[in-house]
Amino acid sequence: MKTRAALLMAQPGKWEVVDVELDEPQDHEVLVRIVASGLCHSDDHVAKADGIVAHFPYCGGHEGAGVVEAVGSAVASLKPGDHIVTSFIPGCGRCRWCASGKQNLCVTGALMGKGTQLDGTYRMHFEGHDVARSSSIGAFSELSVMPETSCVKIPQHFELRSAALLGCAVPTGWGSAVNAAEVQPGDVVIVMGVGGIGINAVQGAAHAGATRIIAVDPVALKRDAALRLGATDAFESIAEAADLARELTDGQGADSTIVTVGLLTGEHVAEAFDSIRKAGTVVVTAVAPRSTVGIPVNLLVLAMYQKRIQGCLYGMMSPSSDILRLLAMYEQGQLKLDELVTRTYTLDEINTGYDDLHAGTNIRGVIEFS
Repeated sequence: MKTRAALLMAQPGKWEVVDVELDEPQDHEVLVRIVASGLCHSDDHVAKADGIVAHFPYCGGHEGAGVVEAVGSAVASLKPGDHIVTSFIPGCGRCRWCASGKQNLCVTGALMGKGTQLDGTYRMHFEGHDVARSSSIGAFSELSVMPETSCVKIPQHFELRSAALLGCAVPTGWGSAVNAAEVQPGDVVIVMGVGGIGINAVQGAAHAGATRIIAVDPVALKRDAALRLGATDAFESIAEAADLARELTDGQGADSTIVTVGLLTGEHVAEAFDSIRKAGTVVVTAVAPRSTVGIPVNLLVLAMYQKRIQGCLYGMMSPSSDILRLLAMYEQGQLKLDELVTRTYTLDEINTGYDDLHAGTNIRGVIEFS
């Protein structure tokens, strides 16, 4: 079958919207009509050559929602007509990590960098070439074939444009506060970078009971959004935020600082490290270029102050269960989703959407498919 998709032909590069060929779903795969796809910074890292792609052409998009159109012969959990949110790490349900409630670390995630289906083959093709796809999903496409385990079925009454953000931004940010930082009632929390991920770390910290949530971002629009969605204070720099945290804690510092900047450096982690108290936690959720090595922190302070630097993938969530929990919270008014979508774009406007991301005019841009 034919469909339209946004492809990257080389790094660095711009997204090109072209007609592609799409195979039918195999045994454990489903064909999904994508309704909405979030413009996540992770896909832009690939376009800017900050991330590695194993194969070109490459179809981006890993944060999406849509409707199942067809299923493979061995699919048991989905049927045509079902509404789904994508999970950029499929959960096998049987490995050590899935069995221990850490689906975000499922062993199948190791295959995602290849851009193939789980069996190592391709379903999308362009001008005779196999097309690699982001996380085996490729949500920058009107139609996409993906593993059954990359789909989380949701009730049909939810708006898919907002639900799409549950594929990455919301659980990643929320879990960075609730799971990785282990925010407790009364905590002082700094969130460093309040774009699509960080804004949800703000929401998570507020839900967990933090009494002061200090948002840090050089962009005024993002600081204002953070204040609307749970932050108590907002500054342009981490230095200002750290000074306030120390004022609030008799010089001790923040209980946790969550790093969700657009492009991570070791200096960001070091600044966050200096902002926390003894036994405090730095959560590193942001993405760095693969070649970036080293964190310039004082090793004596690390040991003697018992500080913790904690990596965080997908918010330490188990998408199969946690996406539904977050939807329930949204339905009860405990989680904001609609307010996160700053603007929608057509597929043909994808490069405009990413230009707006860099200009700081979006919290989350979303592609809406007709």
